[in-house]
Amino acid sequence: MSISPLSSTAPPLTPRLSSCWRDFLADRQLPAALVSGLGSPLNLVMPDRLLRNAEAFTGVYRRLRLRGSLYFAHKANRSTALVRRIAASGFGVDVASVGELQHTLAAGVPGARIMATGPKGDDFLWLSGTAGAIVNADSVAELERLGTLIRRHRLPPVRVMIRLSRFAAVGVSVLSRPSRFGVGADQLDMVLDTLDRYREELVLHGTAFHLDTTGLDEKALAVEGCLMALARCQSKGHTPRAIDIGGGFGIAYLDDPEQWHSYARVLNDSVLGRHAPITWAGYGYGLKAERGAVRGTLGVYPSHRDKAGPAYLEALLACEGPRLRRPLSTMLLESLVELDVEPGRALLDQVGLTLVAVREVRDGPDGSLLVGLDANRHDVSAEEHGVLVDPLLLRADGVPPDEPVRAYLLGNLCLENDLISRRAVHLPATPRPGDLLAFANTGGYFMDFAATDALMQRRAATVAVRPAGQGWRWCLDAEYWPTEGEQ
Repeated sequence: MSISPLSSTAPPLTPRLSSCWRDFLADRQLPAALVSGLGSPLNLVMPDRLLRNAEAFTGVYRRLRLRGSLYFAHKANRSTALVRRIAASGFGVDVASVGELQHTLAAGVPGARIMATGPKGDDFLWLSGTAGAIVNADSVAELERLGTLIRRHRLPPVRVMIRLSRFAAVGVSVLSRPSRFGVGADQLDMVLDTLDRYREELVLHGTAFHLDTTGLDEKALAVEGCLMALARCQSKGHTPRAIDIGGGFGIAYLDDPEQWHSYARVLNDSVLGRHAPITWAGYGYGLKAERGAVRGTLGVYPSHRDKAGPAYLEALLACEGPRLRRPLSTMLLESLVELDVEPGRALLDQVGLTLVAVREVRDGPDGSLLVGLDANRHDVSAEEHGVLVDPLLLRADGVPPDEPVRAYLLGNLCLENDLISRRAVHLPATPRPGDLLAFANTGGYFMDFAATDALMQRRAATVAVRPAGQGWRWCLDAEYWPTEGEQ
């Protein structure tokens, strides 16, 4: 078996980067000054980009002549600046905890524009009810608890969505995977019986689903199933008006799609031993070699997607329902049903960036470098979420890059598994202590979703930035207000 020479490494995974972020990183002083003053790691967000992404989704609605609401999935990022920007925009927020609900209300989003999802205790249900939020319920028991709370505390009626799962498709090969969220579609009559008992407390707003998949066929089955359930609810005297299809629209993280396909091929060869190692200790991301063949499933997010964000939504709505064989957008129009969406990652495309200081550089295995960073794998968690992409190098001395290198990125925790990257990343030059690495597109889930203060290490501060003339304006995240700069 021949093995490629060590110099023949996997291709780089170059991140997509908006022109605004390129301009920001081209500023020789500001990134370094911010890290010097506020510490490493440092998260940066551009709130106006969030609004631009939201408007791209509403463009799909206009083209297809649909109506409905967009809810930013708060769990993807806890930035106050971003929620305040949403508050000023007229869009909504999807909250999945009491803390997120309190934060969203305090940021200025009215309760009528809030969707409460996820597991809920009585405190979450009560606050949702008093705020006037829509409650997206996952079970009959949850509806019972909510109805009882509303009745006991004499609160105004609460709008509810019924989240469904396990959709059946007769005569087709599409299957609906199991989900921990939602009531089985075959149990809809139990839901309707519960709603009948709480006619004065609960108002059916619509049906919903949550599917952890990018498969268009499976989601088309769920959309059609929700529409059919809606018709059943209407036949029982309820007046639902919307279906909520959740999120999962995705992001394309890489600049060049061919890099992703090439990397996957080289990783496959590396697992088989036909290529020099490209990961720490032969880590296979779910792949392993057995009897000369690769087994397992590559457990990473597809860093390149042909259709992501609004384009994915448009592709989904062009799909035909597996039963009725008609485009989903047509069925929505003819049913006079509103379409609600809850994007998180897709709304945060190019919204965030994380700066991290280099602490040390030393020799590593296989001719690579070990680069110790002033951050840990929870602070910059792209790889923890299965996204493989290279960081960008900002030289402290401004000297242009010289000789490209590959390096493993080590975190600042005293733990063997604190690797910010298990794959050897590509850098345009050997970094030095004091240099910065910029991790692109970290706004969706990679900034604070997993962040902790383990070992009493610093948690990242967040800064909101925006272009201002020929330069930049910035403020601490909590100090951002959408009225700044208005005349």
